[in-house]
Amino acid sequence: MFGKRARFIAAAAAAALVFASCSSSKPTSNSSTGSTTPPSSSAGGASSGGNGETVTIGVLTDLSGAASSGNQTFINGIKAGQVLAKRDGYTIKYVTADTETSPAAALTAAQKLVTQDHVIAVLAQSAITFAAAPYLNAHHVPVIGVAEDAAEWGTDLNMFPIGGALHINVVTTTFGLLLKLLGAANLGTLGYGISPSSADSALAAAKSVELAGLKSGYVNSNFPFGSTNVQPVAIAMKSAGVDSFYASVDPNTGFALITALRQSGVGLKAAVLPDGYGADTLQAGPGALQAAQNVYFTLGYEPVEMNTTATKQFQSDLAASGTAGVPTYSEYNGYTSIGLLVRALQSAGSNPTQASLLTALSNIHDWAALGLWGGRTVDINNRTEVGSPTLCSYVAKLVGTNFQVVAGAEPICGTVVPGVTVGSSS
Repeated sequence: MFGKRARFIAAAAAAALVFASCSSSKPTSNSSTGSTTPPSSSAGGASSGGNGETVTIGVLTDLSGAASSGNQTFINGIKAGQVLAKRDGYTIKYVTADTETSPAAALTAAQKLVTQDHVIAVLAQSAITFAAAPYLNAHHVPVIGVAEDAAEWGTDLNMFPIGGALHINVVTTTFGLLLKLLGAANLGTLGYGISPSSADSALAAAKSVELAGLKSGYVNSNFPFGSTNVQPVAIAMKSAGVDSFYASVDPNTGFALITALRQSGVGLKAAVLPDGYGADTLQAGPGALQAAQNVYFTLGYEPVEMNTTATKQFQSDLAASGTAGVPTYSEYNGYTSIGLLVRALQSAGSNPTQASLLTALSNIHDWAALGLWGGRTVDINNRTEVGSPTLCSYVAKLVGTNFQVVAGAEPICGTVVPGVTVGSSS
């Protein structure tokens, strides 16, 4: 999961730049109670406990704007989660709130969820959750979701990150182990300068391979956000003799660089991207699909190609809610966010309130993401620990239209390097 956090921060930083000129239009909202009949099976790690309660939640995500391409399928995961929740006796009604990838719109959306929709909790996957966080914290609203944007997930005690707290400047051994596994020796890295997490991820990957005894021949942590003007980078990487690269950037930049490197005659033993597993790439069009061939994609969850009990249940619930094919990372996140909500509801008592839900969430210390982390757990209330979901990554290689799980990376796990950090916060 080491690279996955970085790409979302890039969008967050870009959005923050336009805070002063962002739209103040009303966010698009609608609600759904779901209409599918779930299969008869367990909730993948949560025991039954509901009594047919209907619970209304808000879903804060980037349905439009710069970050929408990576986050909009979060809703599909929420719908699959409704199937899971129904199996446990809960009817989940959700109200969507589009941030428009605008801080002002994100705040307006949060205010509407609280004052008009009266949601019991907010589930969030947004590049700019930070813009709504102070308001939600002040109103004691439980927030469950992805720590992809900023530090509020580690400081605000009403926020519960499904993958653990965000640690953007930590160096682990994971990437060095992966590069060795893939047979590469000289890494080039790329990150967005405007984004602390993207930049730090590029720096941390380089440091990790160096600590593994390999070379980081080219490190660029100051690339313009979203740019596809990658030819100078490709030339510089070729000059540095790289045989692999890791780009903690959005797919348009990453795929452009892959294409430029190949056209420049660079023989890549390993091209690694933190984003693109699943439908995000398979449905992105022939150009992206061609560029993604033989590229390695990291994922914090078990890929569905592993056919585990947890992935089979996930795909079954996705299908029951109307989503087919290889799931996206955002769909995993939506599904597990509902799973964490359901677990908390089971301890929050009948007629749960925001207060009882906060108490229930605060007592969860062994969250297993419905089994999708292969049995590993994280303490969602430990704001300082770097948990195993951050230290471990599943890796899948795209060949044709199929993802192939890499042997030895199902998952590959490292450790935190004591006393070594990167970036401005070091």
